[in-house]
Amino acid sequence: MATRSSRPRRGAGRGAAKRGLGNMGAWTSRARVPTREPDPREVLDLSRLPPELLLLVLSHVPPRTLLLRCRRVCRAWRALVDGQALWLLLLARDRSAAGRALLSLARRCLPPAREGVPCPLGQFCLRRPLGRNLISNPCGQGEQRRARRGRGRQRTVAQEGLRKWMVQHGGDGWVVEKNRKPVPGAPSQTCFVTSFSWCRKKQVVDLEEEGLWPGLLDSGGVEIAVSDWWGARHDCGCRYRLLVKLLDAHQNVLDKFSAVPDPIEQWNNNIYLQVTHVFSNFRRGVRFVSFEHWGQDTQFWAGHYGARVTNSSVMVRVRQS
Repeated sequence: MATRSSRPRRGAGRGAAKRGLGNMGAWTSRARVPTREPDPREVLDLSRLPPELLLLVLSHVPPRTLLLRCRRVCRAWRALVDGQALWLLLLARDRSAAGRALLSLARRCLPPAREGVPCPLGQFCLRRPLGRNLISNPCGQGEQRRARRGRGRQRTVAQEGLRKWMVQHGGDGWVVEKNRKPVPGAPSQTCFVTSFSWCRKKQVVDLEEEGLWPGLLDSGGVEIAVSDWWGARHDCGCRYRLLVKLLDAHQNVLDKFSAVPDPIEQWNNNIYLQVTHVFSNFRRGVRFVSFEHWGQDTQFWAGHYGARVTNSSVMVRVRQS
């Protein structure tokens, strides 16, 4: 009769070994003890900072967030956002020559601080009007939309048009087409095209709405640069006119510039020309810029063979001393 082997089973001594560890020391567990997540308000309570340090922290926040969110936190924060010191700190971060000139100019022409009246630098920093084209829709290029093609396919096309412009249609009216030759610096290579009778288009820029406060406009430290591109089809000549007026709050004309260049002749290699002018040392009280131009063709052809205008611009910038 076979007898059971006295050889120990595999792993038989592991339990004893583990039990023996109790005599050598405590068994250490690797499991982590869960801890309570700290409340962010307990970790960083900005309201406990001195006003000088809080101003420094807020000066790193984008202007849109400051005006739309931080200003609503409490009365103390609203007072800081509405004050001048915070926005002057933001401007001081630009250490370029242009930035230093703007900071010096802003300090000279800011209105006296009044309780309950927000500092105009807030909207100025939000809108960033200096050095930016204040004309809306300068080339006729609009939003993108989805258009259906055959067999259910779709394609993305530009929603082009005359939005933001007051227009007077002559002949067959205004249309938007692609440029026949690239225009340098244009945000879109499209243009407004006129017809066989004079077509007129106008836009009025509200300078205060764009973030420029009266004290800055009347300081003598800024200038207004205007520009327009116009051209013709190779197979048809055209005529063009430009009129730019600086207006006060009651739409009275304080200054103006007009250009009536010679017509472009037929067979012109799709030429484009630029008209520019700078208003410097203009009178106090300017609040609007009226930008108006006309065009027509020289052959009186039905359709759209007249002047092609694009990349119109009105730009306010700090005067260089």
